[in-house]
Amino acid sequence: MIQKERIKYLNDQKFQNARYIIYWMQQSQRTDYNHALEYAINLSNKYNKPLIVYFGLTFNFPDANIRHYKFMFEGLENVKKSLDKRNIKFLLIENSPEIGIIEISKNACIIIVDRGYLKIQRSWRKSVAEKIKCPLIQIESDVVVPIQVTSNKEEYSACTIRHKIHDKLKKYLITVKKQKYNQEYIEHEFDSIDIKNIKINNIDSSVNPVKNFLGGTNHALNHLNLFLKEKISEYQEKRNDPNINFVSNMSLYLHFGQIFPLQIALSVLKNKNPGNESYLEELIIRRELSINFIYYNIKYNEFDGLPDWSKKT
Repeated sequence: MIQKERIKYLNDQKFQNARYIIYWMQQSQRTDYNHALEYAINLSNKYNKPLIVYFGLTFNFPDANIRHYKFMFEGLENVKKSLDKRNIKFLLIENSPEIGIIEISKNACIIIVDRGYLKIQRSWRKSVAEKIKCPLIQIESDVVVPIQVTSNKEEYSACTIRHKIHDKLKKYLITVKKQKYNQEYIEHEFDSIDIKNIKINNIDSSVNPVKNFLGGTNHALNHLNLFLKEKISEYQEKRNDPNINFVSNMSLYLHFGQIFPLQIALSVLKNKNPGNESYLEELIIRRELSINFIYYNIKYNEFDGLPDWSKKT
């Protein structure tokens, strides 16, 4: 079940009786706990149309460097292997996402896209919605409680948003079940890039890739399981001590959408630990406060967008 509050039509186009359905994967780079993917599979089975999962690869993402790209590629390789097992085509095209999707939309019945909150991500979706001739449906799968369900305005602190999230958490703290894909694997006229042989050009190489963290949902779950086994019971007391390693190491995986906060939260809640409350405060309340800021503050990436108290300090 995907809550209706996660679903938003981005244009008024009608369903086309074309060749395939597309899930434009961009923010939610995973196959587990992915509302958008499961919604697309459901439509594919319903209309008896094969599904293509498309990812647009741009080397011009703001402030991205070689460390980011290497980690992301490792995650995308994990995505491809997982989709292969479900007999779903993964199409990786080297082009700015909002341009590449236009090319393959010509034979699409409908396009599903996950939700991003940054200006560039929102501009991509807006541009595509205006240009394609089939429906573009956005599915929110990056926060536990959908942003606009939580609040219709910018919240200024955790204390103003906390009760708004807690009041709605029960409804949204439910698992995302994987559906069986019943369609045939589709060959496509567009060639997909081989992730292992991607040539990276003109990328900032001043920050080297890390060696002790590998990208992908599988690695995210390994770190999570280690944290739940060895650290969460003392997390509340030790989380703010920089001299010891008592973090969960989930931030980098959350950033690329390689793991969903909902999956983490449900794993945490399986057992009663004294650190549960403080960890979920960081994972849900504080994280979704930051996304609320990005969504409702048009100057989120400018000094002028900061509140007065932070400018003074």
